[in-house]
Amino acid sequence: MVANFGRRSPKKFLALAATGLSLSVAIAACSPSSTDTASTTGSPAAGENTAAAPAKVEITLVSYAVTQAAYEKIIPQFVAKWKAEKGQDVVINQSYGGSGTQARAVIDGLEADVVALALALDTQKIEEAGLIEEGWEKELPNDSIVHGSVAVLVTREGNPKNIQDWSDLTRDDVKIVTANPKTSGGARWNFLGAWGSVTQNGGTDEQALELTTKLYQNTPILAKDARESTDIFFNQGQGDVLINYENEVLLAKIRGDELPYVVPATNISIDNPVTVVDAIVDKRGTREVSEAFVQFLFTPEAQEEFAKVGFRPSDPAIAAKYADQFGKVDKLFTVANFGGWDEIQSKFFADGAVFDEIQAKLGK
Repeated sequence: MVANFGRRSPKKFLALAATGLSLSVAIAACSPSSTDTASTTGSPAAGENTAAAPAKVEITLVSYAVTQAAYEKIIPQFVAKWKAEKGQDVVINQSYGGSGTQARAVIDGLEADVVALALALDTQKIEEAGLIEEGWEKELPNDSIVHGSVAVLVTREGNPKNIQDWSDLTRDDVKIVTANPKTSGGARWNFLGAWGSVTQNGGTDEQALELTTKLYQNTPILAKDARESTDIFFNQGQGDVLINYENEVLLAKIRGDELPYVVPATNISIDNPVTVVDAIVDKRGTREVSEAFVQFLFTPEAQEEFAKVGFRPSDPAIAAKYADQFGKVDKLFTVANFGGWDEIQSKFFADGAVFDEIQAKLGK
């Protein structure tokens, strides 16, 4: 599917990408009875006398940059619901940045009650650090995948190179902009999308290796992250194709910056998980409200807010309601088709694995 949305400048899209810089904001419930001097200790631990619950509870959400537009709408709804049901004000502090950077920050001491990251591998790193209990994926609907997206190929105006699918990225006359999957978690989706376009259509690993090798041969500079990729493509004017995510171009369109792009017919489901950080919520006594918040993210009202800013919702009814805004994908595959993230990391992205072999062959 090709979507060409006119001749608007990419400035707003670049501004959107710039939200990759870490931010911190807070949204609090407002009511005549709440005061700034109310206690900000956590909600009562299980089994405690809730009659002594503080007037205000405070938690921290750590997420990746492009989710902010949705959470700005969702959080006030949850705050109002909690106030009505529990009589307690909630402050949800928020931190946004690159998914891998956010995961490292949590491991290094950022006290996140809830993490909503770009890929399960980042969440697993927090689990491996002993902060999230094993089995978190099964504690919420849809294996804790709250929303998703697919890969898209952003082209120059009018698509002068006639890019239609992954295979076109191997042509000698096409230059690609993407990030380095060794430094960018999001870039791993790009790699897997290209590889799976071969293997999920009956091709062999050898054929997939040939395609991805040519793709990276056509990538003169590997950016360190998605934000730098966007800058290289738009500000520096390099490349014919930027590998990006559908939710980002749809959000850019909502904000008035319409970009020409192609949705490859064979595509990877870019699944984005959410979970509580067990060690933090137990330490701070915020488990009850944190778990209620992540459960709220799967309600129709929250799922609709995700859909409005370009994410593919996990709720089938909401997904059907917004189906027209999403590109058609004939064959959608997931990380499970590769054996899961542990297998993916070992086979493709560990030191000396497939991606390193490709780079060595290309002399990069």
